[in-house]
Amino acid sequence: MEFDISYTNKEITPWGGMVLLKQMMKKIGLKDVILSCPDLPIPKSNRGYSPITIIESFLVSIWSGANRFMHTEVTRHDKALSNIFAWKQSPGQDTYKRFFSKFTQAKNQRVSDYFYTWMFDNVKFDHYTLDCDSSVITRYGEQQGAKKGYNPQKRGRLSHHPIMAFISDVKLVANFWLRSGNTSSGEGFVAFLEDTFQKLKNKTIGLLRLDSGFYCKEILDYVEQKEQPINYVIAVKFYEPIQRMIAGINTWLTIDEGIEISETQYQSQLWEKPRRIVFVRQRIKIRPKAAGRTLKLFKDEEFYRQYRYTAYVTNLTLPAVEIWRLYRGRGDAENRIKELKYDFGFDSFNLKDFYGTEAALSMAMLAYNLMALFRQFILNSKTQHTLSTLRYKAFAIGAYFEKNKGRYVLKMALHQKRREWFTGLWNNSNEINLPFIFSNA
Repeated sequence: MEFDISYTNKEITPWGGMVLLKQMMKKIGLKDVILSCPDLPIPKSNRGYSPITIIESFLVSIWSGANRFMHTEVTRHDKALSNIFAWKQSPGQDTYKRFFSKFTQAKNQRVSDYFYTWMFDNVKFDHYTLDCDSSVITRYGEQQGAKKGYNPQKRGRLSHHPIMAFISDVKLVANFWLRSGNTSSGEGFVAFLEDTFQKLKNKTIGLLRLDSGFYCKEILDYVEQKEQPINYVIAVKFYEPIQRMIAGINTWLTIDEGIEISETQYQSQLWEKPRRIVFVRQRIKIRPKAAGRTLKLFKDEEFYRQYRYTAYVTNLTLPAVEIWRLYRGRGDAENRIKELKYDFGFDSFNLKDFYGTEAALSMAMLAYNLMALFRQFILNSKTQHTLSTLRYKAFAIGAYFEKNKGRYVLKMALHQKRREWFTGLWNNSNEINLPFIFSNA
């Protein structure tokens, strides 16, 4: 079929499904929340954009697929999308850059505390599992804080080394700090934990799970010596004494085909007391994708290389196999980091100024948390869809405004079979109220 092209002045958006998020934001009073934040930069000119418009449009840009500042220009020129969110005009990339560049370390801390506290005061859960992890973000320019450090993907490249905390039970980000690339995983971690607990001050931690990057005396002492000691499971680094201890284990309990487990009490020369260590080994031939590492310090080297080993230090009194199973759930934190990178611009929203970059990424965390609530309370889906999937499942719907009897109606180009489903989501978005309450069922 041959055809010509023509043009229309009708304001059409490819993101009509964003009306669901608009309704959710209205119901939870996000505009008022932003307006009440005392530390946001205020434009000096009367023609400047309000912080409400800047933050809202930045969140919507991320949800619409922007993962760097340049991509926000697509949202800027979508007049119908601006009408959905009641913006007189949508900011461009330079506005976002100027806004975030006004943040300092102190301002970042106060704004971060404000939004996280608001979030957790309005999401009802308790006795939560906290997973902490760090990530490496490769940088190619001359950004502040970009240093040479551990970078397994791009060795020798400059990078940032942020650290994050996730609430496993409700799939939310609990805290985020941007750090220089030459910072080790555990450096400053006790202060980060204190900051995280302050943001979650009205809730009780049930379990802390950490990978081997946080295996050190300072962290172990901290979680045990708190007024209310914290239950923890932390992966153990395979220093030589740990490996030699494994070589001396004669009793392994088989818990599944190719999986064996053991435990012992161990006291490092740096520790004041012994602690419980759980060992797991998996036969590579039977489980070729098993996590862990092979050991090479022993006479019978071939025997030890048939297995991959993992080890965990814990203060829990559960059976050893339950300790291992509990820790395995920590892998979900890595999935959260991957989604933040792929869908929320975690590794690509960056400015030359260090604290400007941290401020932009903190807003990306807010975008993530709001989307997590949308998934769980409006979609009500058993499947944890990624944002990229949701864009095409629920948000990428052509739409335009039409005036009918003095009232604007958003006309959506949606197939007949999907209209009932979308109407259900619309009703869900109209019915939500704070606080969000997670069911234990």
